[in-house]
Amino acid sequence: MEEKRIRKDNEAFLKQLNMTDYETTYEHFKWDDLDKVFEGLPSGGLNIAHEAIDRHANGPLADKPALIWLGEDGQERIFTYAQMKKESAKFANVIKTLGFEKGERIYTLSTRLPELYIGAMGILKNRSVMCPLFSQFGPEPILQRMQRGDAKGLLTTKRLYEKKIAPQLDALPDLRYILLIDAEEDVDEKVLSLPSLMKKASDTFEIESTDPEDMSLLHFTSGTTGMPKGVIHVHKAVYTHWVTGAYVLDLHEDDIYWCTADPGWVTGTSYGIIAPWLHGATNIVNEAEFDAERWYGILQDYKVNVWYTAPTAIRRLMRLDIDPLERFDLSHLRVVQSVGEPLNPEAVIWGVEKLKMPIHDNWWQTETGGIMIANYPCMDVKPGSMGKPLPGIVAAVVRQNEDGSVTEITEAGKDGDLALKPGWPSMFRGYLHNEEKYKNSFAGGWYISGDLAYRDEDGYFWFVGRADDIIKTSGHMVGPFEVESALMEHPAVAEVGVIGKPDPLIGQLVKAFVSLKSGYAPDEKLKRELIGFARKKLGAAVAPKEIEFQEDLPKTRSGKIMRRLLKARELGLPEGDTSTLEK
Repeated sequence: MEEKRIRKDNEAFLKQLNMTDYETTYEHFKWDDLDKVFEGLPSGGLNIAHEAIDRHANGPLADKPALIWLGEDGQERIFTYAQMKKESAKFANVIKTLGFEKGERIYTLSTRLPELYIGAMGILKNRSVMCPLFSQFGPEPILQRMQRGDAKGLLTTKRLYEKKIAPQLDALPDLRYILLIDAEEDVDEKVLSLPSLMKKASDTFEIESTDPEDMSLLHFTSGTTGMPKGVIHVHKAVYTHWVTGAYVLDLHEDDIYWCTADPGWVTGTSYGIIAPWLHGATNIVNEAEFDAERWYGILQDYKVNVWYTAPTAIRRLMRLDIDPLERFDLSHLRVVQSVGEPLNPEAVIWGVEKLKMPIHDNWWQTETGGIMIANYPCMDVKPGSMGKPLPGIVAAVVRQNEDGSVTEITEAGKDGDLALKPGWPSMFRGYLHNEEKYKNSFAGGWYISGDLAYRDEDGYFWFVGRADDIIKTSGHMVGPFEVESALMEHPAVAEVGVIGKPDPLIGQLVKAFVSLKSGYAPDEKLKRELIGFARKKLGAAVAPKEIEFQEDLPKTRSGKIMRRLLKARELGLPEGDTSTLEK
């Protein structure tokens, strides 16, 4: 597609932006200047929950809606900042009374319910660590993450507990308490009713002194080799959440904001919970899954100003025969941002044609903790581009040399590893229990992202692809190893190789190449059985959607399945270097 530039020339719009001149802001920006933005704790230090909720509840925004929850059944619940302060204080008192301490990991496994958002703030107030889990995960991914994160507590629902936790409780001996959001009575001495505990709890809680470097969040990200890795973030990450909320999302105190991401993923916590509340905005939470009519209705009825969604959702909207501006009043919508996988240029153009504004793509990772490169409302948008680095972030395209050094690639249009200069506030502080892996993420004074990109002559960055085999499907990160490990447990399976296959709707679909043990027939019945087996273990979001039987999978001489070769053959691409291929 011929490169286009999209500019929003509305002078009134440009004047009201938090950042009106990118180049000037980038040149003069200093992270230390943000110290004055945050109130800090009366007891000393910095705590995310205090900055997101309590400081607003203690001031003029006390009676402003912080959370508007829209139930699947049409129910609406509204919580002001003052109410959120009290409810999260109750939760903090509950877990403190149960003996949960600073640094202990408390997991959340729930659909988008108000108690999940209240619990997140309560966990942080107690200086415990919030560990989000995606509610559509199967039992095995949940168990892997809870074991690797040394889970001490869990906030969940009765249905999810009974279906996904209870059958494997014996494998979690260190899990002390499970709090059930929707149970009126305790199940036993370990599985407790949250409503009963909340009724008894005090609605005041003094947050103890919190070091900005104290662990706050533990997110899990999948790898192409090995099991999921626990990514450590600290309370000082709020600096990045605030800046990106101001400059990328352009959040103001009087905004109505809606992030469609599930809080089981990093976007749903960083930008579905923390960033909007740092800016005193009203946060919309929709319990229901994707429905175009409902989504457009929410944008209209709640007069949403800033909307953060995913390319998968945008592509779904594009496929429908709905002209949104003919049927819905979206005049309050000011900024639309997208994240999850690269946004194709056609989607940006669709936004201009159908919403009368571009959809702004941005780039970041679980490890970065917040948006690092973005298309900003004050800048021209180049459809298909990731945009330019956040003020305070130094990004480059680099080449790693055999001697361990790194050379920056300055030539426009030449691709290499996308790298960032370490030191930004939301940079991950480690992989839990895997210091060696963390060290290997850095080289020559750069954080090496694992993504390939190039920079054009105007300084815009463009995504090329993953340097590894991570699969991005419907905005979710899927590690091939997890899927392969689950399928290998089926008695018919001898070997498995998993790849991401391009799909116009969900970005990539998970495809598994399966070699069978002798005595099993490679037929459609077994394909369906394997897909069902994987869904039961992994959940529909992670399980393969396609399975192909192959008698022999391509392997290196050391026995490692060559996913790269599987993908090249599937897509009809050059096979590249096959010198290590097993003959």
